[in-house]
Amino acid sequence: MSTPHSTRAAVLYGPGDLRVEDRPLRPLGPDDVLVTVDAVGVCGSDMHYFANGSNGQNVLRQPTVLGHEASGVISAKGSCVELEIGTRVAVEPAVGCGTCETCRSGRYNLCPVGTCFGSPPTDGAFAEQIVAARRAVHPLPNTVPLEVGALVEPLAVAVWAVRRAGVEFGDRVLVTGAGPIGILVMQVARAAGATEVIVTDVNDARLAQALKLGASVVINTAGQELELAGVDRLLECSAHPAALWQGLKTLRPAGRAIVVGQAPPSVDGLPLAHLQRWEIELSTAFRSAHAFPTAIAMAADGRVDLAGVLTGRFPLDRAVEALRAPGNDPTQLKVVVRPGDSSA
Repeated sequence: MSTPHSTRAAVLYGPGDLRVEDRPLRPLGPDDVLVTVDAVGVCGSDMHYFANGSNGQNVLRQPTVLGHEASGVISAKGSCVELEIGTRVAVEPAVGCGTCETCRSGRYNLCPVGTCFGSPPTDGAFAEQIVAARRAVHPLPNTVPLEVGALVEPLAVAVWAVRRAGVEFGDRVLVTGAGPIGILVMQVARAAGATEVIVTDVNDARLAQALKLGASVVINTAGQELELAGVDRLLECSAHPAALWQGLKTLRPAGRAIVVGQAPPSVDGLPLAHLQRWEIELSTAFRSAHAFPTAIAMAADGRVDLAGVLTGRFPLDRAVEALRAPGNDPTQLKVVVRPGDSSA
């Protein structure tokens, strides 16, 4: 089945230089689907690319379409795809090459040669249409609104992080950072059985939303040390080393910490002797693997409130505003770009 040769998309040419223009679409293969995009979440990585032309160690090398948190409707499909045209889907942005040893082991999120929508130079989903592999799309039940389906990707990241942390029934959990990922991690940890989830940040508006969505306690750590003890699991979602160092000191002996937020290339000040003395485990989480089905199920039955994290909507022509909104407005959590909605 043929597809359009191009689509309208928001293309990043350099820091602050985002242009809405026609962008070529790759041909539809037998195992591909064409997705008409309904909504795309703005992630911190998109904001970094827009502001600086880089995100962590990845640098913008050529004009690239941003966006990797997408939902939409299948509008065409390859000959080997069993899904029906009209199926509502959430798009998993990084599914690995599928053939290397890492992918075959099940850890496709760590594929050394894989690509990810919106990670330069791979075009992303700030577009009216995208072509995706069948294995990258997950049908959405009718109980998940299509717009909210764009948040399944960050929810899958939260699910993966909580799995990596090994949160168990009765655990006391600390989440540092009350951005969208931190608030989703908090909700998933509660659903996983944590009896107390403490959330820290320096933004009172975000802390208030975390409390509304289920945090046991919220703490504004601006200018003060975190005075807690006996925490079982720490999930660091702020990407600030100081928050990690503070959080590590709250863990009980043999506790575990997972770095979820985008880590800088290197950091100083790791309290290694403290970790060794108390056998505290420090590990990381990167994207997600096999987490989309769980994320969709949690959103569908209400165990996680995705709508409570969604705070803003922008049409494709106002994608620049969408990329600036979370930084300019402290009340914004997750905003979405809606390519087909001129009234968003």
